[in-house]
Amino acid sequence: MLGGYYAAMAPYRWSNRRRWQRCGDAPVMVTMYHRVADDLATPWTVSNATFERQIAWLQANVDLVSLAEAQRRIRQGNRRAAVAITFDDGYADNCDSALPLLIRHRIPCTYFVTSRNILDQRPFEHDLARGVRHAPNTPEQIRALAESGIDIGGHTRTHADLGKIADREALREEIAGGAAELESITSQSVRYFAFPFGQQVNLSQLAFDVARDAGMAAVCSAYGGFNFPGDDPFHLQRFAVDNDLVRLKNWCGVDPRKLRLHPRFDFSATEQPRELALAK
Repeated sequence: MLGGYYAAMAPYRWSNRRRWQRCGDAPVMVTMYHRVADDLATPWTVSNATFERQIAWLQANVDLVSLAEAQRRIRQGNRRAAVAITFDDGYADNCDSALPLLIRHRIPCTYFVTSRNILDQRPFEHDLARGVRHAPNTPEQIRALAESGIDIGGHTRTHADLGKIADREALREEIAGGAAELESITSQSVRYFAFPFGQQVNLSQLAFDVARDAGMAAVCSAYGGFNFPGDDPFHLQRFAVDNDLVRLKNWCGVDPRKLRLHPRFDFSATEQPRELALAK
């Protein structure tokens, strides 16, 4: 059904794409992967074959850019749809095929890592809750990824829900403390931060402020959504990728329903949803 919907909406999508490109207002999208492995053990696992097909489709249809380049296009305008690839958590399986593929093709990627799981070699709590134990990356793998050009980003120390933390020092320990631990592994600066869980309830203005004070160039949410030129380049909206190529195509084609379902979230009560701004 999704394939049929995607095909039926193609003329509308192409019309929007031409208009956005002509005006320099093409979308800047950020994808979120977690784990690439053939066991498909969790809903956030993508098979290696599907991942390869998804990357091939992205290479043929959009500009694949770093988060820094994504921010530049949001600030200055964008004439071709662009996608920045990110991963969350830090699974060892990603080093088997997925990340080497990106490195081999020189495709930018930001790899958001929960530092204590890496340092303590402790499985992620959301996996344990499902009765599975997937190995996290080792510090040696994280160091090798950084040396290969993968941008290592912060994802807190303990995968905490920051929306539930109202204490500034506790937030600083999770955000800045996690980044410092990763910097000690890679000997490189951590410039980007992704909120664990990443839904609107898991965000807060205080956490945004702490991340900015910690020197982060941007923070990433994960509730779905698009970034357009003129939006706030500090808050990068992402959408999750699953084991389905058509669903990725539908997101990257900017499904008009998703513009309505995932308007830009801001802590200002006066900001208009994205679809209303586009209608003006």
